[in-house]
Amino acid sequence: MLGGVVISEAPRCPQNCRTEAAARDPQPAPSKDPAAVTLTPADGATDVDPLGGITVVATSGLLTHVEMVNDAGKPVPGVVTPDFKTWKPTVPLGYGRSYTLRVDARGPGGVPSTMSSTFQTLVPSDQTQVSFTTPGWQPIDGGRFGIGAVVVAHFGEPISDRATAERHLSVTTNPPVRGSWYWMDDQTAHWRPEKYYAPGTSVTVRANVYGVPLGGGLYGEEDSTATFTVGDAHVSVADDVTKQVSVFDNGKLVRTMPTSMGRGGSETIGDQTLTFWTPPGVYTVMDKANPVIMDSSTYGLPINSRLGYRETIPYATRISPDGIYLHQLNATVWAQGNTDTSHGCLNLSSDNAAWFYDFSAPGDVVEVQNTGGPPLKLTENGDWTLPWAEWLKGSALH
Repeated sequence: MLGGVVISEAPRCPQNCRTEAAARDPQPAPSKDPAAVTLTPADGATDVDPLGGITVVATSGLLTHVEMVNDAGKPVPGVVTPDFKTWKPTVPLGYGRSYTLRVDARGPGGVPSTMSSTFQTLVPSDQTQVSFTTPGWQPIDGGRFGIGAVVVAHFGEPISDRATAERHLSVTTNPPVRGSWYWMDDQTAHWRPEKYYAPGTSVTVRANVYGVPLGGGLYGEEDSTATFTVGDAHVSVADDVTKQVSVFDNGKLVRTMPTSMGRGGSETIGDQTLTFWTPPGVYTVMDKANPVIMDSSTYGLPINSRLGYRETIPYATRISPDGIYLHQLNATVWAQGNTDTSHGCLNLSSDNAAWFYDFSAPGDVVEVQNTGGPPLKLTENGDWTLPWAEWLKGSALH
């Protein structure tokens, strides 16, 4: 019996089947040597990798029974090769556990033998999990997102060996697309394709990090997987020359919305200089809420200052982590389409803001063109603003 597999004996020849040739030339006596079997890891080993090289190999003879149990007596499933020469576990082992291998084998001449090995797996000094979200921190598993969707891998602890971590991150798409990771910091990596996804693309993201040393004694705590699909191609173009937002659905213009964008200029508060431009670049929808409380003090502009504010804003669709939204503001309807008055947001009428709110999904593309001020930064949800050649340089494997 070998992990539930019965090894049958070779067929026996009846006594009268011995030929004259065999009688004239008798066979040599069967070997009395036991099987030559190597158990890895060896008995007494410690700090064993729970994924690495746990095998039983018969270099001569055959394996007849292999059993592996943990320190609680629970069997560990395994598989044997068809020639009954090699056995290995089919599941990863746990951290900081003791395991015992017990092996029965039969030598070339049928001589039985038994051996065992007890060992301990390593105890990580620290462990980390990986979660997958959008740039707006929304979980992606099971979701439906826009053609500009960016995958964010969040590690629970700082990663000192980014290259190893990245080798154990994977993204597969159907249809296939070319893509790459970009490390934003030592805990966060973003993945995007070279070009926007085609509508209907399915995307599966994996972090196969369990048992993987990530530097400084840190190991992956468990593997993670997430799958999402890509919806219709929503691309909105906000042009500060025309002061219109043109909204396209699968390439067809479906709405044109007058807007009032960032007024420009700056304000110095203490040692901080704030600018009031809408940075030009390619954004994606991060999230949306109805309503949102907008408070200028959150980015350093006191509420009671000349340009300060605190307001409850309906139908707000966010495109930047520092608070740029496309949102309703009826007080600026007079300026929408002709004058920039905002602190950086794109003001819309109530009808347009509500329509855009319902139309939009995280990952939809919003391109802002012809505004003044500095261009959109990578850290401001500017993943798609970075040219592809520059994006590739953000990979730890570049």
